[in-house]
Order: sequence, then structure tokens, then C-alpha cells
Amino acid sequence: MKLVRILNISLNNLSKLELLKNLKSGVVFTPNVDHMVKLQYDREFLQTYLQADYKVCDSQILVYASRFLGTPIKEKISGSDFFPAFYTYHRNNPHIKIFLLGGKQGVAQRAAKRINGKIGRNIVIGAHSPSFGFEKNEQECIELIDMINQSGASVLAVGVGAPKQEKWIIKYKNRLPNIKIFLAVGATIDFEAGNVKRAPKWMSEAGLEWLYRLLVEPQRLWRRYLLEDLPFFWLVLKQKLKLDNLPTTSVDERVV
Repeated sequence: MKLVRILNISLNNLSKLELLKNLKSGVVFTPNVDHMVKLQYDREFLQTYLQADYKVCDSQILVYASRFLGTPIKEKISGSDFFPAFYTYHRNNPHIKIFLLGGKQGVAQRAAKRINGKIGRNIVIGAHSPSFGFEKNEQECIELIDMINQSGASVLAVGVGAPKQEKWIIKYKNRLPNIKIFLAVGATIDFEAGNVKRAPKWMSEAGLEWLYRLLVEPQRLWRRYLLEDLPFFWLVLKQKLKLDNLPTTSVDERVV
């Protein structure tokens, strides 16, 4: 499977349809600019990312960066685009049973109801909105694991924000033997519930979804988009100029 290196991870260069056809089992992460920046200084997050089976581009800006680097990515596959494509693709597959984990109180249940209504069957068979800070509460995590295991789900979609969702999946996936596919989906559960509106398609395709989200949630997102993510562009330029001191082969094979 062809890989495209951007900074210190390698992305799977797949189209959305190719991913849908290939994805029988495994962990799927969808890196965006914010993830890429966090991966430069959060060692635990990087180690977590290296354990994913699929890392697919969740940002038009990453697509532009890949072209600038001379290794173009085929297609942006954001979690919020891929997840509805996934459950629609498996509409008639009885082996696909989804558990939603994320959102504020009641949001996951609302998302489940809407998805099942669109699909025409109960493809989502479990949904839960964890408490704030649940990942630090071992007892709550154990209860969540029991809940998911007892649900009969074969797919777990976790939308609690990065890097929390990715770290939680990797930490506990071996205790979820019935789950074949793990999806880190970010704000997707909120979108599916109708709780948060997505950016217009033209803004997403132009790489301006970040601007739309900033305008909708300025207090929460201004620091991320206007300060924390800016180093990405300098880091990509360093990679282009071969000043990054990273090998040109698969970075995922490095011991970090």
C-alpha cells in the first residue's frame, strides 16, 4: 500500500472507495493539521499513531502540502465524510454493527437514531456519551469496555477529540475482542446528531473548513487555528528543503 510521508508520519494514499473496499479490520486515524503539529511534540501521541493500521488524510491543507512535497495524496478522507460513507456502504451487511462513543450527554443517542433512520435498520446498536475527563477515570473506562463488549458491536466509532480518542482506542482495543474496526471520528458524532453544522462543501474543498469552524466556535478554536497550528507550514517547508533530518523511507518504521 503506497505511503506518503508528511513530517514524522506516513499516510496511506487511498481514495475513499479504496478504503471502504479494503477496510475489513483495523484502526483508522484521520490526521489533520492539528494532529500533525501535536505529533511533533507529544511522544505518546506519536507512538499511538504508529500503531494505527490506516492513517488517511483529513485535511485539504494536507493535500496541498503533499503536492508541494511532490508526493500528491489522492483524496481528502475526513472522518466526517468517511463515516457516513462507511455506514451507507455497509447498509445491508449484517456483520457491521456500530457503537458510538462520544459527544455531550444525549448526543450519541441522537446520532444513532438519525443514522438508523437513514439506513433503514439498526446498524448502530449502541451509543454512549462519556463524562468529561472519562479517560482518566479507570473505573469508568472499565464500565465502558463492558458496555461495548455486551452490545454485540463489531465497529467502534470514538469521537471525543484528539489526541484523547486515538490514545483511548490504542490503550483499550485489546480488551474489546468483538470490535473488528476502530474509527477515530472527531466531531463526526456531533455532525450526525445535527448538533453541529458542517462547513459548506465549497469551503471544505477549498481547504477553508478550519475558517468556518473558527467562525462558529471562536472561543474554543482560535488558539488552535491561529497560534498552535501555524508551525505546520514552516515544518513542511523544512521537509521540502530536506532540513528536517528525517529519512525519506517510511517514517513509521523508525524507533522513536
